[in-house]
Amino acid sequence: MLSMKTTPNHTGVKISGDYFDLDELNQAIYQVIGKEGEFHGYEGSRLRILGVSYEIRHAAQGDRNVESVFNGLHEHTKKQHGFIAPDKNIYFSAEVLWPELLYAAYALRDFVRLYADKRGDLLADTHAPVIAKFQALVLECLQGHVPNDEYAAILEAFRKSPSVNDYAIQYVDLLNLKYIDMTKQQREKSLSTIAMKLALQDPEYQAFRKQVIDAATPGKLPIHEIGIQAEYPDQVEW
Repeated sequence: MLSMKTTPNHTGVKISGDYFDLDELNQAIYQVIGKEGEFHGYEGSRLRILGVSYEIRHAAQGDRNVESVFNGLHEHTKKQHGFIAPDKNIYFSAEVLWPELLYAAYALRDFVRLYADKRGDLLADTHAPVIAKFQALVLECLQGHVPNDEYAAILEAFRKSPSVNDYAIQYVDLLNLKYIDMTKQQREKSLSTIAMKLALQDPEYQAFRKQVIDAATPGKLPIHEIGIQAEYPDQVEW
Protein backbone atom coordinates (compact mmCIF):
# COMPACT_ATOMS: atom_id res chain seq x y z
CA MET A 1 0.00 0.00 0.00
CA LEU A 2 1.35 3.41 -0.96
CA SER A 3 2.04 5.59 2.08
CA MET A 4 3.69 8.87 2.99
CA LYS A 5 5.18 10.22 6.20
CA THR A 6 7.30 13.23 6.96
CA THR A 7 11.02 12.66 7.49
CA PRO A 8 12.55 13.00 11.00
CA ASN A 9 13.79 16.55 10.40
CA HIS A 10 10.63 17.60 8.50
CA THR A 11 12.77 18.25 5.43
CA GLY A 12 10.57 16.19 3.19
CA VAL A 13 8.27 13.22 2.83
CA LYS A 14 9.17 9.55 2.53
CA ILE A 15 7.05 7.89 -0.15
CA SER A 16 6.80 4.14 0.52
CA GLY A 17 5.23 1.11 -1.09
CA ASP A 18 5.97 -2.22 -2.64
CA TYR A 19 7.23 -2.47 -6.21
CA PHE A 20 3.73 -2.61 -7.67
CA ASP A 21 2.49 0.42 -5.69
CA LEU A 22 5.36 2.58 -6.89
CA ASP A 23 5.28 1.28 -10.45
CA GLU A 24 1.53 1.91 -10.67
CA LEU A 25 2.05 5.49 -9.52
CA ASN A 26 4.85 6.03 -12.01
CA GLN A 27 2.83 4.63 -14.90
CA ALA A 28 -0.08 6.88 -13.97
CA ILE A 29 2.19 9.93 -13.87
CA TYR A 30 3.65 9.11 -17.29
CA GLN A 31 0.19 8.77 -18.79
CA VAL A 32 -1.32 11.89 -17.25
CA ILE A 33 1.50 14.36 -17.91
CA GLY A 34 1.70 13.39 -21.59
CA LYS A 35 4.65 13.43 -23.94
CA GLU A 36 7.31 16.09 -24.24
CA GLY A 37 5.87 19.25 -25.77
CA GLU A 38 2.32 17.89 -25.82
CA PHE A 39 0.87 20.56 -23.55
CA HIS A 40 2.08 24.03 -24.50
CA GLY A 41 3.08 26.12 -21.50
CA TYR A 42 3.33 23.12 -19.17
CA GLU A 43 6.72 21.71 -20.11
CA GLY A 44 8.45 23.17 -17.06
CA SER A 45 5.88 21.70 -14.69
CA ARG A 46 6.02 18.41 -16.56
CA LEU A 47 9.78 18.23 -16.03
CA ARG A 48 9.31 19.08 -12.38
CA ILE A 49 6.87 16.21 -11.89
CA LEU A 50 9.22 13.90 -13.77
CA GLY A 51 11.84 14.77 -11.15
CA VAL A 52 9.57 13.36 -8.45
CA SER A 53 8.77 10.40 -10.66
CA TYR A 54 12.51 9.78 -11.09
CA GLU A 55 12.89 9.30 -7.33
CA ILE A 56 9.85 7.01 -7.18
CA ARG A 57 11.15 4.93 -10.10
CA HIS A 58 14.58 4.52 -8.51
CA ALA A 59 12.93 3.60 -5.23
CA ALA A 60 11.01 0.82 -7.00
CA GLN A 61 14.30 -0.41 -8.47
CA GLY A 62 15.79 -0.69 -4.99
CA ASP A 63 18.19 2.22 -5.48
CA ARG A 64 16.93 4.23 -2.48
CA ASN A 65 15.60 2.75 0.80
CA VAL A 66 14.59 -0.88 1.34
CA GLU A 67 12.74 -2.18 4.41
CA SER A 68 10.65 -5.16 5.47
CA VAL A 69 7.04 -4.60 6.52
CA PHE A 70 4.58 -6.99 8.20
CA ASN A 71 2.17 -8.30 5.57
CA GLY A 72 -0.67 -9.46 7.83
CA LEU A 73 0.13 -13.17 7.62
CA HIS A 74 -0.11 -14.59 11.16
CA GLU A 75 1.20 -17.94 12.38
CA HIS A 76 -2.30 -19.35 12.90
CA THR A 77 -3.12 -18.54 9.26
CA LYS A 78 -0.05 -20.44 8.09
CA LYS A 79 -1.03 -23.44 10.21
CA GLN A 80 -4.66 -23.24 9.09
CA HIS A 81 -3.69 -23.41 5.43
CA GLY A 82 -0.69 -25.64 5.92
CA PHE A 83 2.01 -23.67 4.19
CA ILE A 84 5.28 -21.92 4.99
CA ALA A 85 5.60 -18.28 3.95
CA PRO A 86 7.30 -15.11 5.16
CA ASP A 87 5.28 -12.70 7.30
CA LYS A 88 6.97 -9.63 5.85
CA ASN A 89 6.97 -7.93 2.45
CA ILE A 90 9.73 -5.81 0.96
CA TYR A 91 8.86 -2.12 0.75
CA PHE A 92 10.81 0.52 -1.11
CA SER A 93 10.89 4.24 -0.40
CA ALA A 94 12.43 7.55 -1.40
CA GLU A 95 12.46 11.01 0.15
CA VAL A 96 11.21 14.12 -1.66
CA LEU A 97 11.53 17.69 -0.37
CA TRP A 98 8.28 19.14 0.98
CA PRO A 99 8.07 22.13 -1.42
CA GLU A 100 8.84 19.86 -4.38
CA LEU A 101 6.16 17.35 -3.44
CA LEU A 102 3.55 20.02 -2.75
CA TYR A 103 4.17 21.61 -6.13
CA ALA A 104 3.84 18.24 -7.86
CA ALA A 105 0.48 17.69 -6.14
CA TYR A 106 -0.75 21.14 -7.22
CA ALA A 107 0.55 20.88 -10.78
CA LEU A 108 -0.97 17.44 -11.32
CA ARG A 109 -4.38 19.01 -10.90
CA ASP A 110 -3.85 20.82 -14.22
CA PHE A 111 -2.46 17.74 -15.92
CA VAL A 112 -5.45 15.62 -14.89
CA ARG A 113 -7.71 18.24 -16.45
CA LEU A 114 -5.64 18.26 -19.66
CA TYR A 115 -5.60 14.46 -19.67
CA ALA A 116 -9.38 14.36 -19.27
CA ASP A 117 -9.83 16.84 -22.13
CA LYS A 118 -7.69 14.62 -24.34
CA ARG A 119 -9.11 11.27 -23.28
CA GLY A 120 -12.74 12.20 -22.72
CA ASP A 121 -14.77 10.11 -20.31
CA LEU A 122 -12.60 8.92 -17.39
CA LEU A 123 -15.16 6.44 -16.07
CA ALA A 124 -13.07 3.43 -17.14
CA ASP A 125 -9.70 5.14 -16.72
CA THR A 126 -7.30 3.57 -14.22
CA HIS A 127 -4.66 6.32 -14.13
CA ALA A 128 -6.55 9.40 -12.92
CA PRO A 129 -7.69 7.68 -9.68
CA VAL A 130 -4.07 6.78 -8.90
CA ILE A 131 -3.09 10.44 -9.26
CA ALA A 132 -6.03 11.48 -7.09
CA LYS A 133 -4.87 9.09 -4.37
CA PHE A 134 -1.32 10.45 -4.63
CA GLN A 135 -2.61 14.02 -4.18
CA ALA A 136 -4.81 12.95 -1.26
CA LEU A 137 -1.87 11.24 0.46
CA VAL A 138 0.26 14.38 0.12
CA LEU A 139 -2.49 16.50 1.67
CA GLU A 140 -3.20 13.92 4.37
CA CYS A 141 0.48 13.87 5.31
CA LEU A 142 0.50 17.67 5.39
CA GLN A 143 -2.55 17.70 7.66
CA GLY A 144 -0.62 16.04 10.44
CA HIS A 145 1.93 18.85 10.56
CA VAL A 146 -0.04 22.09 10.29
CA PRO A 147 -2.80 23.59 12.49
CA ASN A 148 -6.36 22.69 11.54
CA ASP A 149 -7.37 26.20 10.51
CA GLU A 150 -4.29 26.55 8.31
CA TYR A 151 -4.92 23.16 6.76
CA ALA A 152 -8.48 24.18 5.89
CA ALA A 153 -7.12 27.30 4.19
CA ILE A 154 -4.61 25.18 2.25
CA LEU A 155 -7.37 22.88 1.02
CA GLU A 156 -9.37 25.87 -0.13
CA ALA A 157 -6.31 27.30 -1.88
CA PHE A 158 -5.68 23.93 -3.52
CA ARG A 159 -9.23 23.94 -4.92
CA LYS A 160 -8.97 27.51 -6.23
CA SER A 161 -5.27 27.74 -7.10
CA PRO A 162 -4.50 29.31 -10.48
CA SER A 163 -3.21 27.31 -13.40
CA VAL A 164 0.46 26.38 -13.51
CA ASN A 165 0.56 27.21 -17.22
CA ASP A 166 3.92 28.90 -17.85
CA TYR A 167 4.84 28.60 -14.17
CA ALA A 168 8.27 29.86 -13.15
CA ILE A 169 9.43 26.49 -11.85
CA GLN A 170 12.66 28.01 -10.53
CA TYR A 171 10.53 29.32 -7.66
CA VAL A 172 10.23 25.73 -6.43
CA ASP A 173 14.02 25.57 -6.32
CA LEU A 174 14.07 28.82 -4.34
CA LEU A 175 11.64 27.39 -1.77
CA ASN A 176 13.47 24.04 -1.68
CA LEU A 177 16.80 25.69 -0.92
CA LYS A 178 15.33 28.00 1.71
CA TYR A 179 13.62 25.05 3.33
CA ILE A 180 16.78 22.94 3.40
CA ASP A 181 18.62 25.77 5.18
CA MET A 182 16.02 26.02 7.96
CA THR A 183 16.15 24.29 11.32
CA LYS A 184 13.64 21.55 12.07
CA GLN A 185 11.59 23.97 14.18
CA GLN A 186 11.60 26.60 11.43
CA ARG A 187 10.41 24.01 8.90
CA GLU A 188 7.54 22.98 11.15
CA LYS A 189 6.41 26.59 11.46
CA SER A 190 6.83 27.52 7.79
CA LEU A 191 5.31 24.47 6.08
CA SER A 192 1.79 25.87 5.78
CA THR A 193 3.18 29.21 4.51
CA ILE A 194 5.11 27.42 1.78
CA ALA A 195 2.05 25.41 0.80
CA MET A 196 0.03 28.62 0.48
CA LYS A 197 2.76 30.36 -1.51
CA LEU A 198 2.82 27.56 -4.04
CA ALA A 199 -0.96 27.41 -4.34
CA LEU A 200 -1.77 31.11 -4.48
CA GLN A 201 1.16 32.41 -6.55
CA ASP A 202 1.45 35.42 -4.23
CA PRO A 203 3.19 38.80 -4.91
CA GLU A 204 6.59 37.33 -4.00
CA TYR A 205 6.12 34.67 -6.67
CA GLN A 206 4.86 37.21 -9.21
CA ALA A 207 7.94 39.41 -8.65
CA PHE A 208 10.19 36.36 -8.99
CA ARG A 209 8.44 35.28 -12.19
CA LYS A 210 8.96 38.73 -13.70
CA GLN A 211 12.70 38.39 -13.06
CA VAL A 212 12.72 35.02 -14.83
CA ILE A 213 10.78 36.44 -17.79
CA ASP A 214 13.21 39.37 -18.02
CA ALA A 215 16.11 36.90 -18.13
CA ALA A 216 14.40 34.78 -20.78
CA THR A 217 13.30 37.61 -23.07
CA PRO A 218 16.64 38.58 -24.73
CA GLY A 219 17.25 35.03 -25.96
CA LYS A 220 13.55 34.33 -26.56
CA LEU A 221 13.79 31.28 -24.33
CA PRO A 222 10.93 29.45 -22.61
CA ILE A 223 11.01 30.54 -18.99
CA HIS A 224 11.55 26.99 -17.72
CA GLU A 225 14.95 26.92 -19.45
CA ILE A 226 16.40 29.72 -17.32
CA GLY A 227 18.79 28.28 -14.75
CA ILE A 228 19.33 29.34 -11.16
CA GLN A 229 22.67 30.32 -9.65
CA ALA A 230 22.36 28.39 -6.38
CA GLU A 231 23.21 24.70 -6.05
CA TYR A 232 21.67 21.97 -3.94
CA PRO A 233 23.82 20.44 -1.17
CA ASP A 234 25.37 17.04 -1.82
CA GLN A 235 23.67 15.62 1.27
CA VAL A 236 20.27 16.49 2.73
CA GLU A 237 19.54 15.86 6.40
CA TRP A 238 16.14 14.26 6.02
